[in-house]
Amino acid sequence: MGRGAITGYIDVAQVVLYAFWVFFAGLIFYLRREDKREGYPLWSEATSTAPITNFPPIPPLKAFKLHEGGSVLVEGGRPDTRPIKAEPLEPWPGAPLYPTGNPMLDGVGPASYATRADIAELTYEGEIKIVPLRAAHGFFLETRDPDPRGMTVKGADGATAGVVKDVWVDRSEVVIRYLEVELAGSGKHVLVPMNFTRVSGETRTISVVAILAKQFMDIPALKSPEQVTRLEEEKICAYFAGGYLYATPLRAEPLL
Repeated sequence: MGRGAITGYIDVAQVVLYAFWVFFAGLIFYLRREDKREGYPLWSEATSTAPITNFPPIPPLKAFKLHEGGSVLVEGGRPDTRPIKAEPLEPWPGAPLYPTGNPMLDGVGPASYATRADIAELTYEGEIKIVPLRAAHGFFLETRDPDPRGMTVKGADGATAGVVKDVWVDRSEVVIRYLEVELAGSGKHVLVPMNFTRVSGETRTISVVAILAKQFMDIPALKSPEQVTRLEEEKICAYFAGGYLYATPLRAEPLL
């Protein structure tokens, strides 16, 4: 065997194994760094503690190409600088936060939402993804299922909130995403996520247990009557999610 030969004591399988270990370690490093593009650095409630980045460091500036065209520059960490409209109940770190305003609109607790782009989401073909049935050509409701249009919408208190005027469909997933409700007494139109409703074809009513009838007035409104933006979707869904905890004072109390 000549000098410098390694084949006598290192075989191909061993080399491949070591190469895999190096590759896998690099993959973990890359993924762990990439997931720090939002929400970093971490901030401690103790004012004396410096921002926490941990290892690996926050990645550098990167441009992401968008489906609708163009690109967006995301700075390292993309920290959330929105003010927290809540105060701790106790002076020690980690104490529960108590809302100082309307938590269902302020993005507190279960009503939290991400600041997505204030533009409508598109299908692969470039069409607006979520639209009312009146604008979704070629879409229709299954005749064997109850048609929500014209049904009375009731809140968690059993009071009437309004009447369903149209159904909003997802062109990509081919499902109902929202019900467009005309509120009683005001004529205002709002969107109610389908997953928060219980439809009764027998009584022609739709129950929404997340919020009270009077709270339908505060559902975040749309900029356009024919489309919903990503940010609007976030706020609407967060509003209903927050209702499960904040719609009534009793819901925020323990069961026992």
